[in-house]
Amino acid sequence: MGTVAFYGPDNRHASKVVVGIAARPGAKVSELKRWFENRLDVRRDPQIGREVTAFLRAHRVRNVAVAEGIIGCPHEEGVDYPEGAECPECPFWRGKDRFEHAVPE
Repeated sequence: MGTVAFYGPDNRHASKVVVGIAARPGAKVSELKRWFENRLDVRRDPQIGREVTAFLRAHRVRNVAVAEGIIGCPHEEGVDYPEGAECPECPFWRGKDRFEHAVPE
């Protein structure tokens, strides 16, 4: 099982894609890979698309779940900014629940 999620500074430009691999739905992710691109939207970058496809194929993924739209800021809590804080780089996401805002493109 593969999961694909897009992140960006707002709900229009995806600067990061994260692909996770799990043995089955509901299982913990065993492999995780991230791609970043600030100039071109990662959803429209052909090289990143090829790499994501190759990653999924290399892990023999049969089913892929893709999050609808951009689900949050590309920065990681506890890595890029303190746990429990809001990202200082992405004002668009302040005060928003990344799973509840659901702003389709």
